[in-house]
Amino acid sequence: MHKKVELDAADKQLFRDSVRKFLDREVEPFYEDWESAGIWPREIWNNLGENGFLCVDMPSEYGGYDASFDLGCVVVEEISRAGYGALASAVSVHSDIAAPYLLHMGTEQQKQTWLPGMATGKAVAAIGMTEPAAGSDLQGILMTAQRDGDDYILNGQKTFITNGQHCDVMILVAKTDLKAGAKGMTLFTLDCSLDGFSRGRNLEKMGLHSADTSELILEDVRVSAADILGGEGKGFANLMNELPRERLILGVAGVAAAEGIFDWTVEYVQQRKAFGQTLSTFQNTRYKLAEMKTEIALCAALAEKCVVQYTRGELTTEAASMLKLAATEMQGRVADQCLQMFGGYGYMKEYKISRAYVDARIQRIYGGTSEIMKELIARSIVGR
Repeated sequence: MHKKVELDAADKQLFRDSVRKFLDREVEPFYEDWESAGIWPREIWNNLGENGFLCVDMPSEYGGYDASFDLGCVVVEEISRAGYGALASAVSVHSDIAAPYLLHMGTEQQKQTWLPGMATGKAVAAIGMTEPAAGSDLQGILMTAQRDGDDYILNGQKTFITNGQHCDVMILVAKTDLKAGAKGMTLFTLDCSLDGFSRGRNLEKMGLHSADTSELILEDVRVSAADILGGEGKGFANLMNELPRERLILGVAGVAAAEGIFDWTVEYVQQRKAFGQTLSTFQNTRYKLAEMKTEIALCAALAEKCVVQYTRGELTTEAASMLKLAATEMQGRVADQCLQMFGGYGYMKEYKISRAYVDARIQRIYGGTSEIMKELIARSIVGR
């Protein structure tokens, strides 16, 4: 296993501070405009890469820091805590979902082709799983990869794809054998500049407005056998192996987002007055804050435990599912209760709490719904 560089607490704090300064300088002044436009400029990816905030835990030969996973978590934590849910989602897909697929399953040629560019932001990555008729049930995908000599011809459609408008490479799920069920699924590394690949609508969403979430269409896209990732027919097993990390980073982001929402609310209730006294002096406010702080702390402790398990190679599907379920459900409750404390102002777009409220809702859906998480946890207890 590739040896990771472990930073001490002081160095990790310096890195965290650098992320915060970057967000204050490069994101905060423009984020509302990006939200209104429904997309941010492509240059933000280059800026993130130039500042060393992409693919942090990748090996140095592929442009990373050789850092441990927890340093990569810092990037998503700070973006989430600052209230930039769309950016957190995009960066986590790029750095914490797509990149590990390539590192863990890719050939040396695939790694050298894509990972260095992903670390610099010159190549943006996406994951092509979801289809119009297949969401949490990945075995229901209809995209086909038909063998043609040494090549494969890809046909089908993907939807709800994060980074869909900007992506240069996609980890694509397709059926190489329509009759083999889960064993007929194969992953490909798809160069998005290939003929026959086209981008459909940049979808309008309830929240995460500036994230480019898209429909993608493949019509007779020709790829080679060298583009297969992790072996033909092994796609479903490879997806199952990588999904715990995806759910882990979603849980980490959920905790950080809740912490940010909570901090804004504490500041607000200590300033806002009603009936001649600040909101923070009312018993209901105080008790709600106490309950939320406790909930956040419990999920933070579980997240920390799961991060340690992941770095040791011990994170199970059950544990990742428990974190994803607990943290994202908690995030939704915190966003709802905190918006209530803001009163009418919480419903106004000028207050970040309103954006955090709608952004939180998707957390319980993507990466596996809360209901799917419960089923996976239950299977670990009593079987199918």
